[in-house]
Amino acid sequence: MPEGHSVHRIARQFERNYVGRRVAASSPQGRFAEGAAMLDGRTATAVRAVGKQMFLEFDDDLWLRVHLGMYGAWDFAGEIIADPTIASANGRMGQTNQRGTDLDAPILDSAGENSLTSIGAPRRARVRVRMSEQTTGLGAEDDQWPPPVVGQVRLRLLTDITCADLRGPTACQIQTPDEVAATIAKLGPDPLVDDIAAGEEQFTAVVARKPTAIGQLLMDQSVVSGIGNVYRAELLFRARQNPHTPGRDVREEVVRDIWRDWVRLLAIGVETGQMMTMDDLDPDAYRAAMASRDDRHWVYHRAGLPCRICGTAILVEEMATRKLYWCPRCQA
Repeated sequence: MPEGHSVHRIARQFERNYVGRRVAASSPQGRFAEGAAMLDGRTATAVRAVGKQMFLEFDDDLWLRVHLGMYGAWDFAGEIIADPTIASANGRMGQTNQRGTDLDAPILDSAGENSLTSIGAPRRARVRVRMSEQTTGLGAEDDQWPPPVVGQVRLRLLTDITCADLRGPTACQIQTPDEVAATIAKLGPDPLVDDIAAGEEQFTAVVARKPTAIGQLLMDQSVVSGIGNVYRAELLFRARQNPHTPGRDVREEVVRDIWRDWVRLLAIGVETGQMMTMDDLDPDAYRAAMASRDDRHWVYHRAGLPCRICGTAILVEEMATRKLYWCPRCQA
């Protein structure tokens, strides 16, 4: 499931490529035909992301709510204007220890993607935005416009130069302003949307009264917005916190540290396009981490491998139907 940083990156691209433009909307799959008809011919006027959900506003106070869920994906095609706040970040936001890292040369992952500019593709390229990162196909340019529909497209949003295809979302619906407000009101604080200090107080207060394990609370979008499986595992390890401890039994200073760490890691994720959770890396190690998830995380996806700190084998177990990775010694 896409985590908060991915949805904020997607929203930034809609801001640059759709807001202020008239949109042709259709539902090639047919499952959103009525909603697409309501949007067709309207102008996109605003976009916002809160946690794992994106809201795209059109004129006459109509909003499109999209929650990608486990299998949802956006495919962009055409002329895509890169977000300069992403493209110029050089992967250093919150990474003060990375000064001097040469990022003018691209850092490519195993799919050949440079995440810093992954949603800044050249003309007629396709960019898929799914899960935690983005992949871009930079092969031969396709001169066909609009691009052919591929697969089960729930919603196609088309401007004169840009196409966005939505597949497999958990939620894709038209909402009124009041319905949008009601949806957002059910979500916990998002550091990129809400006042950070107020968000810390709200998060701390909610956790303090919950008997639920802290490992489950971090995945509860009504407690805090945007955290998914990867960030959950990494935040708990970085805090050296046992994931099974009831929220109300976690020391207040630890809860506050987790919030502040989430503020920092979310910002890094938005600017780099990667869930970078390792600290104090030298330039070579940083480049390796940007290129490979195996070098990017403390415990996530490392079941059976030695803890990077104590050498104990990392455990994996199921918590609330999701895989939880943790170190039984460092997080005892």
